[in-house]
Amino acid sequence: MDARAYEDYLKKFNARDYDGVFDYFSDQPDMAFFGVRIRSREELKKFYGFLHSYIRETITVERIVCDAHTLALEAVVRLEGIRDLDTQTLAANGCPQFHPIKAGQVIELKQYIHYHLDDAGKIVSVGCALVG
Repeated sequence: MDARAYEDYLKKFNARDYDGVFDYFSDQPDMAFFGVRIRSREELKKFYGFLHSYIRETITVERIVCDAHTLALEAVVRLEGIRDLDTQTLAANGCPQFHPIKAGQVIELKQYIHYHLDDAGKIVSVGCALVG
């Protein structure tokens, strides 16, 4: 995966095309970020389907570096509440570590996002860290 392919991946993510997003992953990915673990297409669709029913999440890349087996970036992740998401709903959906958000509220988070790629350029793992 290079910067151009990542741009397509990101377009699909921002458009909520979860199948299109997962097509960039290997058969057995390991996504681990902020207490969430995703290892299949179904888990990805379940997690983001839930989350994006409450928030509009948009990722804007500020810097990107890639080689044959790594893609690393700095990004701003913008979360906009489209309906109230409370602590009870988060906990019931396996995300008690996440912060509630109200409809209309906007949170912007600077993140480092790190992808490991297999020999075919497919994503095998993802990790994220908050900056600052």
